[in-house]
Amino acid sequence: MKKAHWKHFPHGADIGVCGIGSSKKEAFEQAALALTAAIADLHTVMPNEVVEVTCDAPDDELLFVDWLNALVYEMATRQMLFSRFEVHLKSGRLHGKAWGEALDIARHQPAVEVKGATYTELLVTQDKTGTWRAQCVVDV
Repeated sequence: MKKAHWKHFPHGADIGVCGIGSSKKEAFEQAALALTAAIADLHTVMPNEVVEVTCDAPDDELLFVDWLNALVYEMATRQMLFSRFEVHLKSGRLHGKAWGEALDIARHQPAVEVKGATYTELLVTQDKTGTWRAQCVVDV
């Protein structure tokens, strides 16, 4: 299995975010990195302050969208960006932590504002090699 990573994929005027890892939790964490990376350079965001997030959903796909939307909400209401994530999954429940800092427009130079995660190209799956992928399109 390749090292856990994230990537973007094109989708019209919006942006696809994708997390890949050896576990579902790792894929969710990597997708959260992709979410921040759609906004700013991850290397400019210091993980100084932690914010906790809890989500519940009946399936993995809805839980994934709820996770990303909870992060979008926290970024918007707290005026923060996040660069480190930790996810714990159990029976349709996600407890996560996001570390970041206050948005500094001059230093972070945000490229877009993410409005929310969508169900477009939504997928949470494990392939036959055991690699997990969590992806969707985010509205910018």
